[in-house]
Formats: sequence, C-alpha cells, structure tokens
Amino acid sequence: MEGLAGLGINLPTLVAQIVNFIILFGLLYLVAYKPIMRMLDERSRRVKESMEQTEYIKEQAERAEDEAKKRIEQAGKEGEKVIAQAAKAGEELRQKAQQQAKGEAEALVTRARGEIQRERNDAVDELRREFADLTIKAAEKVIDRSLDKKAHRELIDEVLKEGKTLKKK
Repeated sequence: MEGLAGLGINLPTLVAQIVNFIILFGLLYLVAYKPIMRMLDERSRRVKESMEQTEYIKEQAERAEDEAKKRIEQAGKEGEKVIAQAAKAGEELRQKAQQQAKGEAEALVTRARGEIQRERNDAVDELRREFADLTIKAAEKVIDRSLDKKAHRELIDEVLKEGKTLKKK
C-alpha cells in the first residue's frame, strides 16, 4: 500500500471514489440511460413509421399517377369520340343543307319554267289578239267598211284553233 501512497493514491479515498462512481453510474443508468434509450427507441420507431408512411405515400402517388394516366387516356378516347360525332353531325348537316338547297333549286327551276310557260302563253295570246285586230283592220280596209269586230274575232280565233290542231297532227 505504500507503493500506492508513493504514487499519491490514498486507498480509502480511492475506494470512496470507486463507490461514488458506481453509485453515480447506477443513478445515471436509472435516470439518464433508460430514458435516453427509450427516447432513441421511440425516435427509431418514428423514423421507421415515417419510412413506412413514405413508402405508402409513394405507392399511393404511383397509383394516383397510373389512374390519372388512365383517365387522361379515357378522356382522349372520349374526346376522339366527341370529335367523330361532331364530324358526323357536321357531315349530316352538310348533306341535309345540300339536299335542301337542291330541293329549293329544283323548286325555283320549276317555278321559273312555269313562269316562262305562262309568259309564253300570255305572249302568244297577246300576239293572237294583235293579229286578230290587224286582220280585222286589214279586212276593213279591203272591204272598205266597218265589220263587226266581235264576230270576226270569233271567226279568227276559230281559224287559229283549227290551225293549231292541224299543226299538232
């Protein structure tokens, strides 16, 4: 022991310090080590849960992205269908308008032909009347007397009708 005293170590102080160290170590173990370990375990658990939650969120994001792609594709297909339907409807409207215009054009041509025929008939009738009047005036000058216009007109109309029937045959 004297060797220890030569080194400046006092045995009763050394034993007291070792006992104090063991008591301090025990207290620290109970007071600090267990709560620190619990805190570290809790933190480790939270990190693990956070990682699991991150993986779950990542999977959900991938699913949502896949679903969004599917919806976009479906919307594209629906858009193409709508465009095709609009094109078909436009073509049908164009055809209907074309048919309507054709019908209106045919009606206009028919009306114009009827009007031309009516004007032609009016012109022929007018020409007949003028011809009848000229014939009567010519006959009056030839006979040098006034003829009964009504009787001669009837006679001329009858002659013209007979001339028509002869031309048709």
